[in-house]
Amino acid sequence: MGATRQALRSIVLGRGRMFLDALERLVGGLGTALPAFIVLVWSLLVALLCVIGIGVPLASTLPRLVRATAERERARLSRWDVELTAMGPAPRGIRAALADPLFRRELRWLSAHGTSGLFLGAAGATLAVQAVQDLTYPLWWRILPRDDASPNFVFWTVRNTSGAVAVALFGVALAAVFLVLGPWMARLQDVPGHRLLSPPHDADLSLRIARLSATRAAALDAHATELRRIERSLHDGTQNRLVSVTVLLGAAHRALTRDPATAEAALVQAQNAAETALAELRTVVRSILPPVLADRGLSEALAALAAHCAVPCRADIDVPGRCAASVEATTYFVAAEALTNLSRHSRARSAAMTVRRRGRLLSLRIEDDGIGGADEGRGSGLAGIRGRVEAHDGWFAVTSPRGGPTVLEMEMPCGS
Repeated sequence: MGATRQALRSIVLGRGRMFLDALERLVGGLGTALPAFIVLVWSLLVALLCVIGIGVPLASTLPRLVRATAERERARLSRWDVELTAMGPAPRGIRAALADPLFRRELRWLSAHGTSGLFLGAAGATLAVQAVQDLTYPLWWRILPRDDASPNFVFWTVRNTSGAVAVALFGVALAAVFLVLGPWMARLQDVPGHRLLSPPHDADLSLRIARLSATRAAALDAHATELRRIERSLHDGTQNRLVSVTVLLGAAHRALTRDPATAEAALVQAQNAAETALAELRTVVRSILPPVLADRGLSEALAALAAHCAVPCRADIDVPGRCAASVEATTYFVAAEALTNLSRHSRARSAAMTVRRRGRLLSLRIEDDGIGGADEGRGSGLAGIRGRVEAHDGWFAVTSPRGGPTVLEMEMPCGS
């Protein structure tokens, strides 16, 4: 009995997710189909005005409008299916745009999505909303005026509870129809975008080369920044300590025969300076690749960071297995830098760190309830974080309005 109930529950939840996914895709497609329809109408109007000679100045607006609308659809499809690379600025001038094969494909997509995509999105959304309305109809039908108590698409008049229950059964039928047709309609709505908005093979290769070049430059910048940090730490800290050790040892050597007490005091100071230099050197070495990562793994290392943060920080970490050493080191660096900035500048009373590994992606999110105002361009260390993350072909974003809260998010590939 328990197994049957569990199986039934799984089926209901699965169908519910299917219903919501199809509805979300159709509504999202409707959100891009409506602007596509408006731009399509504008394009036809400009074409008609050009025939009579007064639409030529307006024609220059078309490439930007078409490209902007197509980019919204690329972004939407990238969230659901295979990523479609953004194409960048539109060609300047209508003649250059019409000579561009990619722009002509975007015009074909505009025609298809602004008509059939708009119809499919509107029809699917209407069907889903009507199904939900009819399913809940017995709960609220009594508050309707008696002369207007029948919902849309119902061919009988509702006068009692039995009629309202019949409407709910009709809603079940509509929901079943949507479960069958909704995913198919969503896929059909996406077909023009997949076929016409994906870049040509040569363009995709060029964009990929450009992206790899940018990633390589970011890696080199991050490496140079790290070397400068290590050099500065060694020069300003450890080197000065070692110089003072040399000076004190020289003073002790000179005073050894004529003033043993002074020599002993100088040796004590030299020993203290040597111990301090050793501690600073150990700190620099640990900052290059923290031993805690190799000894305890990323999860425990991040949990230790959160536990030792000056601001109470709740850690929610789920990172099964091990990632590449460079990925773990970068994630640890990002978390350490973010928590340090949070402790020094945010005036926060609490913070939360969430780390997840899902498939080949490792994500980190740190949020605090401080005053906000973190600015990447003001030397806060955020630029260095971005460089290290992008060097791994990752994604980094900071949201920090005045008054807070501040949310730092990062996502990086972490292997299979």
